[in-house]
Amino acid sequence: MSEEISDLLQQRLNKLEAIKAAGVEPYGRGFPNLSAINELKQKFLADEASFASKEVTVAGRVMALRVHGKSVFCDVKDQNAKMQVYIKEDIITKERFSLFEKIDIGDIIGVRGELFKTRTGEPTIKAVDFTVLSKSLRPLPEKWHGLTDVETRYRQRYVDLIVNDEVRAVFEKRSKIVTKIREYLNERGYLEVETPMMHAIAGGAAGKPFKTHHEALDMDLYLRIAPELYLKRLLVGGFERVYEINRSFRNEGISIKHNPEFTMLEVYTAYSDCAGTMKLTEELIRFAAREALGKEVIEYQGMTIDLTKWERISFADLMKENFDISPDDDTKVWVEKLKKKNVKLEKDTLSRTQLLNIIGDLIEPQTKSHPVFVVDIFTELCPLAKTKQDNPLLTDRFELYIAGMEVANAYSELNDPIEQKRRFEEQLQAEAPAPVPGKERPAPKIDTDFVRALEYGMPPAGGLGIGIDRLVMVLTNSPSIRDVILFPQLRAEEA
Repeated sequence: MSEEISDLLQQRLNKLEAIKAAGVEPYGRGFPNLSAINELKQKFLADEASFASKEVTVAGRVMALRVHGKSVFCDVKDQNAKMQVYIKEDIITKERFSLFEKIDIGDIIGVRGELFKTRTGEPTIKAVDFTVLSKSLRPLPEKWHGLTDVETRYRQRYVDLIVNDEVRAVFEKRSKIVTKIREYLNERGYLEVETPMMHAIAGGAAGKPFKTHHEALDMDLYLRIAPELYLKRLLVGGFERVYEINRSFRNEGISIKHNPEFTMLEVYTAYSDCAGTMKLTEELIRFAAREALGKEVIEYQGMTIDLTKWERISFADLMKENFDISPDDDTKVWVEKLKKKNVKLEKDTLSRTQLLNIIGDLIEPQTKSHPVFVVDIFTELCPLAKTKQDNPLLTDRFELYIAGMEVANAYSELNDPIEQKRRFEEQLQAEAPAPVPGKERPAPKIDTDFVRALEYGMPPAGGLGIGIDRLVMVLTNSPSIRDVILFPQLRAEEA
């Protein structure tokens, strides 16, 4: 803590003690009968006469103080707006005015008084009394926008929200976007459900899980990578339209596009397929943008994105054009062709899935003026998807890119239990960790209960996963995933 902050903190502590010495509780209790400041101002400006001699009550944080001898003007801010308050010794008494002199910027107070307009036409409350609700001991930053350490904004999000209205607006938009997504699905007969966040077997997507241990059951569990396998069990159980807005976890890197804890929307529609889910995805995203933002042409980091135009691009064609790679080429051939294109690989023994993930990052669609569906994705990348009828090396799947960033993934769900078990076994063999001398590793497991569920019969279905955080990034013009997650994961704070 800097010496300046330490001095200011001590000054506020002294004021805190003075408030207590005056017999006033500095951390108040409920303060009822409040008016929302924004609504109050609008009503007053529309019909000033109706407020004559009418007492109003507001509460909020003091954001500015302007002292003029025996009177003070201050700005009190609630969640959505601020109100100017006029404090005068002759009105509230000398004793109460003396108490108000202990108030600092950042304190939370309640105010009772009458509305009037200043000479400049500013709606203002002439206070007849005030209540100390919370004494702030730390001063707010004066130039929060000028901080070069953006991690401080993320780490102290509570301060970021106090002083940056545009940050608060992003999270209000996020809430509205999620609300509209629910509205769209609910109105079309989808049932919102909740599935487990702790799994005995990590599955449903590619990714490294977080591991924990349940003491009472004496068993290892994993924080979910995705809810997919549980949601498809519900299709088996007879629910034909289900969705979950879920928290998922992946024990992987952190970047402007990745946070270890993230929010996904997963939607499953019985008797649909990849084509039907593509239509659902476009309609859902356009509806959320239109309803939450009031527009379908948006700006993202200097780009204009038209959400009324949607394009399809073939992953297989991109692979052939960029690397001369075909899905039936041997893995060694893939490595040779990638090296010819100067793609750096850590080693030559990577699995096909690992190679596909590397290649996928290299050929992300460059079209950024409108959303792009990438189709014809190799089967090895999709152990849970049906293959295309005319080419079993490709799956009936799409990935959606907006502004060059992957936002959604969907496919025609595999509902053949025998084929599903075979693919699980093939995937385990391809991804089995190399043995370490002197150290036993538990063998990877197949989710046999999921295979058993499929054996009872799952209807054909289309499944969709949308990264809510990334979608909100695009719709709110936010450059980093940390800008749309209230409390993103950060390194431990240095002492």
